[in-house]
Amino acid sequence: MNFKNVTVAGSGVLGYQIAFQTAFHGFKVSVYDINNEVLAKAKAKFYELCECYKQDLNATQEQLDNTFNNLSYHSNLAEAVKDADLLVEAVPEDANIKTEFYKQLSQVAPEKTLFATNTSTMLPSHFKDLTGRPEKFLALHFSNKIWTFNMAEIMGHAGTDKKVFDDVVEFAKAIGMMALPIYKEQPGHLLNSMLVPFLISATELWVKEVSDHEMIDRAWMKSFGSPLGPFAILDIIGINTVYNVAKLNAETNPNMTPLMEKLDAEFIKPGHLGMFAGKGFYSYPNPTYASEDFLKS
Repeated sequence: MNFKNVTVAGSGVLGYQIAFQTAFHGFKVSVYDINNEVLAKAKAKFYELCECYKQDLNATQEQLDNTFNNLSYHSNLAEAVKDADLLVEAVPEDANIKTEFYKQLSQVAPEKTLFATNTSTMLPSHFKDLTGRPEKFLALHFSNKIWTFNMAEIMGHAGTDKKVFDDVVEFAKAIGMMALPIYKEQPGHLLNSMLVPFLISATELWVKEVSDHEMIDRAWMKSFGSPLGPFAILDIIGINTVYNVAKLNAETNPNMTPLMEKLDAEFIKPGHLGMFAGKGFYSYPNPTYASEDFLKS
């Protein structure tokens, strides 16, 4: 692995975290998004991340200054990717958006650049032919709060070159991740293959008004000694990501439509997108599930 320059395409919920974590570990990172207004929001979020890194990782001011020195910002894709050894795609979890992105990317990226998608639910084989370099394409999936939930799932498709796979595993380790290689394509990778059915069962209880989100979380946390219940996890993942997954699944599973519609009405339209927006199922920075009284009789 001889990566020096990394481009992160998309500065949303996970994109800006991937960019900051990569820059924090010494790589030069080009942050790409569709316009300068969106990039300005990403810069503001980087400053918020500084406090998280100080609190959770004991990061020094010198480390954070170096991180910012490693970051550059681009709304022109060709400029953003011109020196990239690796491009990590973190655009919205929408097949049409990803398809259009890879069509554009394949026209402007240097031959040397490896492509990695951060998709949480789709397979790299869905997009491999659009990349123009299927042997240099795979999935590299991160979880939200990347600096503390520091694991990365690496999943190729049948045509991914083994050296490319191994190099991306080493890259994940180099940016502080616990690398989790996956040897066969699996929708949802490892984590979401287990997590999504759990979250769906919880949201079904909520959509059907069997109980409210706090009681459902209490039931899980009290029974298993977990610090988080399913709705706290949904806030961390980001409600917009959950909505996009529900929307995608609703195309083939009508049972997901009520969840998609309820999320849209109660969270997406009002802008209550989860922990990083200050409000989701809970209000932040002091959610009720973190209080000492939450699990008391």
